[in-house]
Amino acid sequence: MSRAVLSLGSNLGDRHGFLRLAVDGLRDRLVAVSGVYETKAWGVEDQPDYLNAVCVVDDPDRDHWAWLRAGQALEQAAGRVRELRWGPRTLDVDVVTVDAVRSADPELLLPHPGTADRATVLVPWLDIEPDAVLLDRGPVRALLEALPATDREGVTLRPDLAL
Repeated sequence: MSRAVLSLGSNLGDRHGFLRLAVDGLRDRLVAVSGVYETKAWGVEDQPDYLNAVCVVDDPDRDHWAWLRAGQALEQAAGRVRELRWGPRTLDVDVVTVDAVRSADPELLLPHPGTADRATVLVPWLDIEPDAVLLDRGPVRALLEALPATDREGVTLRPDLAL
């Protein structure tokens, strides 16, 4: 069994539509999907706000590399162009964690580096897995509580948007 947590983000074009494209592309393996959250850009801050969500997927035939390739295929279907690290994008699909897999391969670092510091991932993840634990880092709830209040408050649920 290969269970993965994927983080979805979009800040260009039809942001909600691109998140739906990703969820629809994963629908046959989808276990749960969070609400949609609006967040300020991270990394390169001079860009439009993001819509973010997290989903849990499961497929006994996919390993961590297959989840990476699935995410990349969804990004390609959304017309993503990689020009600037942390720059604007139609769709970003990050593999946050896959089972208890650790990877130091530069193409796929697992668990995803930076997850513990990103309310944009932790808040939606807790929506669907209140007792989630990030491998090697601990309970997701504790990681979120350790972040500055401004980080947590900058993640706003959009109840008008559903996936």
